[in-house]
Formats: sequence, structure tokens, C-alpha cells
Amino acid sequence: MNPEEIKWQEDSWDGPDAWGSSDFEQDIVENRPDPRIVLIVLAVVMSLIVAVGAIGIWYLRQLNPPDLVGAGGQSATNFTVNPNDSLVAVSERLQNEGFIVNAGVFRWYVARNGGIDLQPGYYQLIPRSHVGDIMKVLNTSPSMTFTKVTFPEGFTVAKIAARLGEKIPRISAEDFLATAANPDFVSLFGPADPGRTDGAPFRLEGLLFPDTYQISGDEGAASIVDRMLRLMERVGRQEGIEESTTKVGRSPYEVLIIASLIEREAKLEVDRAKIARVIYNRLERGMPLQVDATLYYNAAEGVSFSDLMATDSQYNSYLYKGLPPTPIANPGRAAIRAALNPAPNPPLSDPICKGIKQASRCAYIYYVLSDANGGHTFAATLQDHEKNVEAARQAGVLP
Repeated sequence: MNPEEIKWQEDSWDGPDAWGSSDFEQDIVENRPDPRIVLIVLAVVMSLIVAVGAIGIWYLRQLNPPDLVGAGGQSATNFTVNPNDSLVAVSERLQNEGFIVNAGVFRWYVARNGGIDLQPGYYQLIPRSHVGDIMKVLNTSPSMTFTKVTFPEGFTVAKIAARLGEKIPRISAEDFLATAANPDFVSLFGPADPGRTDGAPFRLEGLLFPDTYQISGDEGAASIVDRMLRLMERVGRQEGIEESTTKVGRSPYEVLIIASLIEREAKLEVDRAKIARVIYNRLERGMPLQVDATLYYNAAEGVSFSDLMATDSQYNSYLYKGLPPTPIANPGRAAIRAALNPAPNPPLSDPICKGIKQASRCAYIYYVLSDANGGHTFAATLQDHEKNVEAARQAGVLP
């Protein structure tokens, strides 16, 4: 058969018109979530975010709490770690004393940051600082932490105690004074008869060397007193105080008394040795020292000079001859050196010897404050001294 003669005959089931859509297609159904479930899920997620954020903020505030005092911050405060203290005991005490706000968080932080090797001693902590900073301080041995405290020359024992209490609050002034009163503390250069100072305000006056001390975190009042005593002995030996009897005819303790007078009277280096000579000259002549500084020793503040002059006290060098019963301050090296090496008396050619015919009679006997810098003018006669006093008044140096 010729292909061209073949004709295609459609069947009734052929062709797209005969297909039913249900035979080959499926209906598309949109599955949309229930709006109520969506809201619930979103609420849960937001709650979790808020909770996590709140916990984070809470945790950060436990680690680094806000300063309740204000923007100025708080000063370092003493904290003591006792022997056999545990981390739990220390953390609870830190919280109770206001250094941290949460003992449990502190322990958690410490456990995850290397721990603390607690050593008994004194620590300076700033309340409510970051727990990491507190941990760092507590991890530093007290023997390796120091506070620098300076005690100027001429400080009395009472002033030393007050300065120490100010710089290191864990050692109160009262504790230091009580320790200094302990008879177990003695100096090689103290009085031959320790009972001599029983009636004195402070028995170690003049025996503690004024200097700048590095005081460790585990050091107490007893150690500080001992160090100051030993340093005074060392400086005294270096200056030759052990040969004081040969050098100036006075015991080491008497030299320290004289050095304390020089310390309180002399402001300029050039005057120290001359004031020392005035003191020795007056002692040799049996004259009262008439050193104003002795009147003010242990006197109440605000008392007038005239009232002090009239006070019956062994420290009133206008009423009583000789040296006061104890030093009136703690002298420094320069004053000790001057007390051991007083200036020679002036030669007859010196202007202050005018009118004096014998060299043995020309000596430094008087001195008066003469300028605003603390310098003094010296005289060999009462007449010249009175002129110097009047000149000082005219210059406004004396009242």
C-alpha cells in the first residue's frame, strides 16, 4: 500500500481534548501554618532572647558591679586572709564586707580562670571593682605587695603613728603607739636607764629613724617599729655615734636628744652645726637652753607661747637647765651629724666678736630666726642678740 494512501484515523480516546484533567494532574493544596502557633513560637523565641540577655547583663553586673559611691570610685580598703581560709570562706567574707556582690559568681569565675593560691596576710582591695582585679590582687603574695610611706625628719612618734594609720588603715595609730610602748623594744642608743623615760609621752621618741619605708602587705606594727629602731642604730653607727663620749662628751642618747633639738630648730643646712655649738656652749656654761621647740613638744594645739613659757614641765627649757628628759622628735642623718660635729666657735676676727678681747669668751650663745627662709642670725653677747631680735621683728619675721 502506498504510504501516501494511508490516512490517520483518530480514536475517540486519543488527543488532548479527550483527556480529563483529573487523570494526569493533582490539585495543589497550600499548607499555611496556624497563625496562633506562629505567635506562640515567636513569643517563646523572644522570651529566650530576653532571658539570655538578662542573664548576661546580670552576670556582667556580678563581675563588674556599678560603683555605689559615684564616679569618683572608692579607695583601697584592707582585707585580711587568715591562715587556713578556704575559697568559700574568703568569697563569703568578700561579699559580706562589700567587695563583691555575689560569692557564688566569684567562685565560679575563679574556678574558670586558673584559681587562687590563697596566702594569709593583708591585701588592699577596691570595693566593687571587677572580680578579675580582686582575684589578681588575692593571687599576689602579701610579701610581694608594698605601700610606700614617708616619715619626714622631725616627726614625733605620735606623728609617725598618725601617718602610718593614714597610709595603711589596717595599722591604726593606736596600735602603733601601743606597740611602741612595749618594753621589749629597745635601742642600742637608748638611755642607760630605760626607766628614765617612764614618765615621757613616748619612750621610743628620737630612736625611730625617719625615712621612706616600703611596707609589705604582711607586715605589722611590731615589724615596722623594729625596722625603724634598727635603721636608727645603723645610721648612728655610720655617723660615729658610738664614739660620742670622745667626740662631744655626751652619751649616744644625749646626742640624739641634741639632734632632735637641732632638727626642730634648724631649717637650713648652714645653721645646723652652729645651733649644735650653741647648745653645747649653753650646757657647758650651765645656762638654760631656751629652745622654743621644747615648749611645743606634746603641747595641746592652740596654746599661746606665753602660756607655754609659764608651763611647769621638764620640757620647758626656759625653766629647767640641761637637756629635756627625752628627744622631742626623731632626727634625721644631717641633724645627727651636726650634733656629733658642732661648728667651732668664731674667731676674734668674726664681726660677732666685736668688743670681746679674749678668744675664749667669744662663742655662739644666742640665735634668732632672721628671714622668711628659716635662716638664723647668731650672737655672742646678749646685747647683740637683742639687736638681732629687734631687727627680726622689724623685718616681720618675729611677732
